[in-house]
Amino acid sequence: MDLTTHTPSDTSGTLDEALERLHTFGPERGGWLSNHAPMAVEALVRHGRAPGVHRWLDQYRAKLEDMPDRVAEVTPANWQEALGDPRRMADWAVYFERETAGRPWREVLAAWWPRLLPGIAAGATHPVIRVGHSVRTLLGAPETAPRVTELAHALGYWAARHQPLPPLSPLAPAADAVTALDAVAPVPDQSGGIRHRLDQLTAFPAWPGQPVADAETARARLEELVRAATHRYAAYGYGEPIMLVHAATAPNAVLRTLPALPRELWAPSLAAAWAASAAVTAAYSPARPAERAAVSGGLSPEEVFARAAAHGDDHTIKFTDTALDVGDATALAAALRSVELNPPAF
Repeated sequence: MDLTTHTPSDTSGTLDEALERLHTFGPERGGWLSNHAPMAVEALVRHGRAPGVHRWLDQYRAKLEDMPDRVAEVTPANWQEALGDPRRMADWAVYFERETAGRPWREVLAAWWPRLLPGIAAGATHPVIRVGHSVRTLLGAPETAPRVTELAHALGYWAARHQPLPPLSPLAPAADAVTALDAVAPVPDQSGGIRHRLDQLTAFPAWPGQPVADAETARARLEELVRAATHRYAAYGYGEPIMLVHAATAPNAVLRTLPALPRELWAPSLAAAWAASAAVTAAYSPARPAERAAVSGGLSPEEVFARAAAHGDDHTIKFTDTALDVGDATALAAALRSVELNPPAF
């Protein structure tokens, strides 16, 4: 998996237009469901689907809610008391708009990444995923105002929903990411919302088996985790087709963010990504794989993404985007499995 950046195939300004449309809306709807539109439109534009983005947004519009009212200003002196308070979503968005207007976005990200990382499970991992899409755009294209604002809103969403996992005990070390995910035990009660499920977590396999000290090893292990979680969806995604995509898309968001971060943050980023992927796996994975194997059907990556875009479901689009990052036949088969399992948007 390559961390080099590429300019999205958008010479029309569609992404900036879409983001400007979206920034008047809040990051959630219905009290806690995430607004996936900023992430999905970034993936659509990146994979050459800019001409259909506004039509997709028109379809998605019914799921959007206005940005909530502000409560009180977040400042450098009081941010800790506002951390993890979902009532403060608009306050946090304004705070990060101000921060990214006053200094380079990389500096803001580097300062806040270690503060937010312990709460990576926030919002069912959607905030960190939104940050990953935003950073990829900023790394690969001009730093336009809508793209910087998108990072501000993504960080604000993460801060408002910040949710550390319960204290976890380490189990026996796992040799690799595949073994580690297979060794994650489902929570006793796989019912109710994700917060109820995460509250039941007690222990995860120790992975990587040895402490990771250098940045390049952290990156390699993170690539391994994204690949393993993406492949695993092909066999286990049927258990909860929507939620299990996050076992792959959350660590991939972290992977996409690494090039914008100081290298000393790469190893702790790996640890948090493993915790997020394992938490989603424990919360939603079925006990047994599907009886039939998923197949790629010989389709090219472009053809697989075309199917996801035509399907229209936001989770399917984002998961397929991650599967294309992995790029092998099993990943493409997993993407096609998500097309099959998730309800189409159109």
